[in-house]
Amino acid sequence: MNRLRELLPPVMAAVIGFGGWELLLWLTRPDGFVLPPPSEIAGAVAENSTAIQTATKVTGFIVVTGLLAGVLLGVAAALLVTAFRTANETLTPLAVAVNAIPIVALAPIFNAWFGLLSPRSNQAVVVALVFFPIFINTSRGLVDVEPSQIELMESYGASKWRIIREVRIPNAMPFFFTALKLATSLAVIAAIVAEYFGGRQDALGNIITNSAGLTRYADAWAAVLAGSLMGIALYGLAVFLERITMPWYFLGRRT
Repeated sequence: MNRLRELLPPVMAAVIGFGGWELLLWLTRPDGFVLPPPSEIAGAVAENSTAIQTATKVTGFIVVTGLLAGVLLGVAAALLVTAFRTANETLTPLAVAVNAIPIVALAPIFNAWFGLLSPRSNQAVVVALVFFPIFINTSRGLVDVEPSQIELMESYGASKWRIIREVRIPNAMPFFFTALKLATSLAVIAAIVAEYFGGRQDALGNIITNSAGLTRYADAWAAVLAGSLMGIALYGLAVFLERITMPWYFLGRRT
């Protein structure tokens, strides 16, 4: 029952939002409007279901593999900069510099490196965008520890790596999952934008650009909807993993 109460507000907001959208366009009937009503988008989804399913699988592979690689690299870099000052002085400025580069600059460079049709180029774009929030947030969680906890562990003769494992990593978990939930959306955005510059022609990014270029806006928005649902699913998975990994955290917040 509590779960249904939590789901009711977003469901009602979606119903009101899509209903108002449909009603507004039905009343105004704008000529050449690039935002079709939800009913036309739903029809485009049904009409092109096979192509959209294939495109979602193609883009989803890029998103998931790039997200996993970015998360692993971000966590590994955070552990390194926490344990070694030299790594902190080297990796942190480099991560900031990479994060400052826009996707539209990275995608053509990676296409030149890995090949226009290679999935590795788009995966590299996803990794570049996912890495920074994971790295920065996890590093903060590893460092932002009560000094008394570190002093207590050191008084018992705990090694640096044991302190990281038993004190710093549990403290960093909420920071990590906050970054992970942000990274799920960034991964979808990065993959679709990267597909504008290269990759397979049956991916979501290419469907969006080709359909919009042919003024088939309902088909373009159907592909956008598929990407949005993918992002929502990955975000929900991140929330699920957060809850099963840190039950103590949510129990503490309730009390």
